[in-house]
Order: sequence, then C-alpha cells, then structure tokens
Amino acid sequence: MPCHPTHSALPGPGSRVPGPGSPIVHVSYALPRRGLPAARSLRRWVAAALAGARRRAAAELAIRVVGAAEGRALNRRYRGRDDATNVLAFAAELPPGLRLPLLGDVVICAPVVAREAREQGKPLAAHYAHLTVHGALHLLGHDHQDAAQARRMEALETRILAGLGIADPYAG
Repeated sequence: MPCHPTHSALPGPGSRVPGPGSPIVHVSYALPRRGLPAARSLRRWVAAALAGARRRAAAELAIRVVGAAEGRALNRRYRGRDDATNVLAFAAELPPGLRLPLLGDVVICAPVVAREAREQGKPLAAHYAHLTVHGALHLLGHDHQDAAQARRMEALETRILAGLGIADPYAG
C-alpha cells in the first residue's frame, strides 16, 4: 500500500481516551454517517487486528471514511490508479530515531465497500470489519504482493475475523 508522512492527529470529536492497552484510533467521516459503521465498531475491529497480529506496543492511527471522489483522488495520487478502491493504508514515515506509537492512516471508501458487499452477498458490517482489519494489518507491515504473502495475510485476517464472529471473507 502507498505510504506518506502522517501528521500528528490532535484529539477531536472522533477521538476518545483509550483504556489500558487499547489503541488510540481517531475516526473521521467525510460523508453523512447514515449506514456507516460507528466509530466504536471501527475501534473494536482495529483492536482485534492489532491483538491478532500480536501487537502489544502502544499504537495510534487514524481512520477516515470517504466518498468516491476523495477515494479516487487518493488512489490516483498515491497509487497511480484512476478509480476509487475499497481501502488504502498509509504507514507513518517517522524521522530516524523518533519513536512514537503512530502507525499511520487507513482510508475506507464507503461507496466501494457498499458495492462490493452487495455484489459478494456479504453483510455490510462484516465487509467493513474485514477492510478495517486489512488496512490495520498493512500499517503493521503485512502485505500481499506475492502469493506467499497473500496466503499469510489472508489466513491472519480470517483468524482475526473469526474471533469477531465474522465468516471467512475469502470463502466461496
């Protein structure tokens, strides 16, 4: 996934003070929230992804749920693809020697997620959970550039989602 420097996110309306061991997840919506997952759901899915990947260190990241125009613009700018995609992950690029818990940003394109869930016959919430987990794993360095990486990442996603009571997104 593409990378760009992540700016420090200040707590705002989409932020909350986490409990011990919980990641700090800043959530913002660039479109009306009707039909979109609640910030608490996105935070729960991120926490499951980090726990499933055995991330025990402090973690902070941002999730932005966007519309098709913003999703397309970001995909074009950072990946050279002129269409909106379901999820983009931008790992934080910190200066050498700077040790902060910033993982980066995850951008989820709501219209693409809704279309894919419909086309694939999946519950919308389950598809959002999958893509949130997928994006969080990218921030931790997981990737699917080759078949072996894809198998490992998909197996990890499937295990994490099963822990959330969500069916294997890659089955059938």
